[in-house]
Amino acid sequence: MSDRYICIHGHFYQPPRDNPWLEDIEVQDSAYPYHDWNERITAECYAANAISRALDQQGRIARLVNNYARISFNFGPTLLPWMQAHAPDAYEAILEADKQSTETFSGHGSALAQAYNHMILPLANGRDKHTQILWGIKDFEYRFKRKPEGMWLPEAAVDLESLEMMAGLGIVFVILAPRQAQRVRSLPDGEWQQSGENDIDPGRAYVLSLPSGKTIHAFFYDGPISRAVAFEGLLNNGEDFANRLLSGFPENDAGPRLMHIATDGESYGHHHRGGEMALTRALDYIESNNLARLTNYGQYLEEHPADHVVEIVENSSWSCIHGIERWRADCGCNSGGHPEWNQSWRGPLRQAMDWLRDSIMPQFEQVAKGLLKDPWAARDAYIDVVVDRSADRVGRFLSSQASRALSQEEETTVLTLMELQRHAMLMYTSCGWFFDEISGIETIQVIQYAGRVVQLAQALFGVAYEPEFLDRLEQAKSAIPDHVNGKVIYNRFVKPTMLTLKDVGAHFAMSSLFAEYSERDFIYSYSVDTENYRRFQSGKTKLAVGRVKVTSEVTYEYITLWFGVLHLGDHNITYGISEYLEPRKYEDLVKTLSEAFSSGDLLRTLHILEEYFQTSTYALASLFVDERRKILGMVMDPILREAQATYEAIYEHHAPLIRFLKEVGTPQPKALSVAAELCLNAKLSKAVTGEEPDMALVKPLLEEARLAGITLDGTRLGFLLKTTIERMAEQLFNNPDDCSCMEQLNNAAVLARSVPFDVNLWRPQTLCFKIIHAYWPEHKRKAVQGDADARQWIRSATVLAENFSVQLP
Repeated sequence: MSDRYICIHGHFYQPPRDNPWLEDIEVQDSAYPYHDWNERITAECYAANAISRALDQQGRIARLVNNYARISFNFGPTLLPWMQAHAPDAYEAILEADKQSTETFSGHGSALAQAYNHMILPLANGRDKHTQILWGIKDFEYRFKRKPEGMWLPEAAVDLESLEMMAGLGIVFVILAPRQAQRVRSLPDGEWQQSGENDIDPGRAYVLSLPSGKTIHAFFYDGPISRAVAFEGLLNNGEDFANRLLSGFPENDAGPRLMHIATDGESYGHHHRGGEMALTRALDYIESNNLARLTNYGQYLEEHPADHVVEIVENSSWSCIHGIERWRADCGCNSGGHPEWNQSWRGPLRQAMDWLRDSIMPQFEQVAKGLLKDPWAARDAYIDVVVDRSADRVGRFLSSQASRALSQEEETTVLTLMELQRHAMLMYTSCGWFFDEISGIETIQVIQYAGRVVQLAQALFGVAYEPEFLDRLEQAKSAIPDHVNGKVIYNRFVKPTMLTLKDVGAHFAMSSLFAEYSERDFIYSYSVDTENYRRFQSGKTKLAVGRVKVTSEVTYEYITLWFGVLHLGDHNITYGISEYLEPRKYEDLVKTLSEAFSSGDLLRTLHILEEYFQTSTYALASLFVDERRKILGMVMDPILREAQATYEAIYEHHAPLIRFLKEVGTPQPKALSVAAELCLNAKLSKAVTGEEPDMALVKPLLEEARLAGITLDGTRLGFLLKTTIERMAEQLFNNPDDCSCMEQLNNAAVLARSVPFDVNLWRPQTLCFKIIHAYWPEHKRKAVQGDADARQWIRSATVLAENFSVQLP
């Protein structure tokens, strides 16, 4: 078995989803009940693989396993910063797994770098290729604290120029699809043999000689088994998965051989629920039965150097049989969901992006050369700021790249130039072309990045790039009649998201009526310093006036604003905002506004705002999405409570009739069924939230819902109950000796198993496993010695282990 090696590679990646003006992800309804797709996929896959479960024969959790430590993997550099901020436990587990793998695999870490924002490198110009590769390496070094040996090519799209750059920057190997091999020969002087999808031997490493004389290595993964993992249900059973991997070894093969596969990492848990546990079981099965030796690419290459040379198919990829056409043409590759659609929009979209990129370059160089030693070297170095925007790192970047001492305004210009370039690369993220329709969220995302380029370029150079860009986007036709073309999509979905510092100030002014802000606070990637603020309230009516300084924490651009804002209690807000207001005039404004408002003269209040500002009436739609929903919830709360009471009265009055209609199979009138559905779902939502679920209410309500024949909002109820049980488990984790807390958690677990909707107990299970395995030995020892409290703890913990399917120590 010592000559049989297995390596599983997972490409873990999500397209960047940040609002380009806020530098964070706003709520995405399609990811419901999660806030956004990053959060959902992290729960289902990234975090799940960091703490996967190895089960015993009774299906109980026997071990918690970090899958990343035993496989090869790469994470997208635009995904990891989000995880660092929003999923720190999973993020740290990924870094720790690489450290563990370095110890396991003879000093070779399993993590690979990735070209920065998943740009299709063969379609990029030379400068972008270099920066994408360099940024991917630098981001990797910043996080994993070592140099990468291998690099994942986005969509495995490959060309010789990119490989030359990678080799020049110290990358040792890449992973490719079998059809990307053109021909091979054995060393030292074997005959060339044509290769391809079914001819390349995936069981060895290959060396690729580059035109410059440099070399880089390539591994060609096993295509059929990789496809089986991704598309054929191979992850339904871990032992079947292991046996399929083992079937890749030829019988009676005497030499050392590598069986390796590569798939999207999201296969393990997101695309295939429970896939992370199938991966754990497969690796355990292989190791425990000594069927093969787990390895990673770096270790295998060191122990078994390449003895064959390969030539690649240039401009090829793993996800387009036509090479790289999927990212620039209507080649026929698509998701298959709408066979009646075409993707003729891909070409015009790329051409519009290319025009925008090439149009801004001369102006970029002209402005930058007066401030920077080398504008393009500065762009390469800017990754040091992107990974950490602390003032120290920004200062070091500016001092090292500037050609002379810069004023504050010039520093802002430099940072804005760098942001222009960052977004000019982000707009080429491959997912913008991968899917079927130009109005899809991934394509809108890259057009938003282009919109940010348009805005920054106009501010920097005073050139209006938008009209011609829109003319070019107009050639990209949508398959959905309502969306028409790229120009309509830009105006409908991109233009409304564009922000200025004044817009951020307006957001602060409006939201300050409903939220408390500190003297210095942050709104996404902006800081707001409140220099003066007054707020008045009379019933539902609110008034605020103030002066704030709004600063971009990205470019350091700032603005001082004076504002007045009035909310009459509905969804509309009247506000005025100005960059220019003399201090004495501001004090007069505050005095006259407060007097008019305090006397209840709202018409006079409005007139004063109009006198001092050019006022506008804004719906709450002007607020950023997450804040808007929070405030709308506050505004609508009394309305919803009133409506809920009305529906509840209708239901309670007619409940016997509703149940009777269900019993005799007579369709219920819509008015009655809606009342029953709203009432019972609301009652259940309330019953499963709070400090603990209300056991006395939930079961009768579920029975009532069954008798009434209503449809439960299982997704929402399951998420609410999950959140409540997670909070209870965290409380126990922080107070592991609290038997009453443990008893409450036991009761909640029993409830979760009895409800007619799915409740994801992954995190509570993890916490219960850690509690039991950390504290069982000591409590067991005390219980044996007669300690009554310890005996009670053992009894409660035994029940806890049963309820959460945890194997006792």
